[in-house]
Formats: sequence, C-alpha cells, structure tokens
Amino acid sequence: MRLHIITTGGTIDKVYFDAKSDYQVGDPVIGDLLRDLGVALSFTVESAMRKDSLDMTDADRALIRERAEACDERHVLITHGTDGMVATGQALKGLADKTIVLTGALQPAAFQRTDADFNIGCAVGALQSLPPGVYIAMNGRVFDIDNVVKNRAENRFEALDEAALKS
Repeated sequence: MRLHIITTGGTIDKVYFDAKSDYQVGDPVIGDLLRDLGVALSFTVESAMRKDSLDMTDADRALIRERAEACDERHVLITHGTDGMVATGQALKGLADKTIVLTGALQPAAFQRTDADFNIGCAVGALQSLPPGVYIAMNGRVFDIDNVVKNRAENRFEALDEAALKS
C-alpha cells in the first residue's frame, strides 16, 4: 500500500507559544511521527494548508478535494481539525477508487498526553482494510462519513444513531 497524507492543520499540529499564551498551527507532525514509530509502509506528505478547522471555508474544502483527487495513491490520510472534519469528509464523497480517512487529535501531538499517535495508527489500519469511501478515525473507532457526528459536549465522535439515542 502506498499512502498519501494531506495535512490541513488543526489541533494535531498546534504548538504553544508561552510568551503569547496562545496556540497556533505549526508545521505538520505526521511524517516525523510515522518515521519515529517505524511505520513500515511507503508514504508521502503534502501540506495543503495550516488552518484551524473552525476557520475553513468551502474553498478550502474544495482545495483538499482537488489534492485528494489529483494524487496517484488510492489510499489517502487527511489530518484535520476535529470541529470541521465531518464537513470536509462530506465534501470528499464520490472520489472513485479512493479510500480516504480523516483523523486528528483533541490534544496537540506535541503534548505528552495526546491522542494523536493512537488516532493516526487507527487511521492507517483503517486505510488498509476499508473499501473505497470516506471515513473518520477518532476515539478508537472508524465511522462512515454519513454516520458520524462530533459530540462537542463529550469531546468525542459518535455514530449518528448513537447520538440520536441520547437525545
């Protein structure tokens, strides 16, 4: 499997600037993470943008779609901010013969107690086993893009049918 990774920013790539008491999206971290973990697959990394997903526009989502469509690889991993992940996933539907998994982190990858490594590992595993389509890998689960919602109160992703049962 050849994997193409598109980075868009989001919490996974955020760094803390103490002098400013501020978080900003920094350089993409996924390439270094995969190399440090000794991941034994071929991958390329492309930075599409460095944005918080709350700041993404339809034009940004169109650019992400163009990049996913243009790459030669059939397996595409997109690192993304969690708040806009579902909307971007919806914008990626219908790309023939592509398996696309979006993932991110609720805590920056630079933090000691981050979910970034776990979510990336889950996403890479999902890419190797899923048929073409668009998915989200977060919180130890993989969701079809048409059956997922971010539960902001619980700060996790859930299947739509699970969320409906809670309300």
